[in-house]
Amino acid sequence: MSVERVEEAGRTAAAGTAAVTGAPAGSVAAVALVRYYPVAPGVRVNVRSGPGTGYGVVRVLPEGASVPIHCQTTGTTVTGPYGTSALWDCVGSGEYVADAYVHTGSDGYVASRCG
Repeated sequence: MSVERVEEAGRTAAAGTAAVTGAPAGSVAAVALVRYYPVAPGVRVNVRSGPGTGYGVVRVLPEGASVPIHCQTTGTTVTGPYGTSALWDCVGSGEYVADAYVHTGSDGYVASRCG
């Protein structure tokens, strides 16, 4: 089950779909969807500065965290609770998490490709 939130002008709330807007209130044209996905239960996940284990750890997600996936790219192959994959999820500006630790419900892309 994925957890979703709405982010609009710095506010966050639970919702059925997540939207990030930079447009004025009432504007529909500038809405981009960003879904939040839970990380594997009981695991603290490293967030790295790039899509691979050779990149530095910028922070560690606590157990029970959910992450937004802005885009996805390939990098170092990692084995985790959800299989073995070279897919990495961009969860913020210059922040990546191995997709093998994120429950997306898919073995492939669930967001656009980065870059």
